[in-house]
Amino acid sequence: MKEVEVRGFISEDEYRSLIRLLEEEGVKIKEDRQITIYFSCDEDLRIQKNKDFAKIWLKKGKIHDDSREEIEIKFERNRFEELKNLFMALGYDVEIKWYRKRHLFRWKDLKISVDHTVGYGHIVEVEELCQENEEDRAKERVRRVLGELDVDETPREKFDEKFRHYRKRWKSILREKDFSDFEDL
Repeated sequence: MKEVEVRGFISEDEYRSLIRLLEEEGVKIKEDRQITIYFSCDEDLRIQKNKDFAKIWLKKGKIHDDSREEIEIKFERNRFEELKNLFMALGYDVEIKWYRKRHLFRWKDLKISVDHTVGYGHIVEVEELCQENEEDRAKERVRRVLGELDVDETPREKFDEKFRHYRKRWKSILREKDFSDFEDL
């Protein structure tokens, strides 16, 4: 299966409005808080924990591609530090750490994530899983639905630029933030 997704940066007001709209018109799957660590390597390798579980997560291809194969392996949530220590013992450095609040909905038969990543921004993402031979149709559909949410797709170059900026400064950015919402993770 391939994950096809489009995304756009949104303002804080748009973030709140989209959550209200999707709570009224969609089906709320869950609200989640996540801590994610990206490791420095040739692949997009991450670990993540939320209130329910921890996982190793590999996304093949380049970050911000609109279609990538994903591999996820879930673990008990309390194993997150062990996962981090394992990858660091293998020589992978922590490249980025981020804290995200995610509102996940189903709307028009697609997954819609409305996220706030501390120090990075507010993002909406429309996603569909499909077979490889259905990618073009899925891309058209997720783009159309993003437009129906009145959100412009942010060009990949802008995401890449924002990501590079965050990667260089994440430690100092996070030093100034409040993480009380994440204390129980």
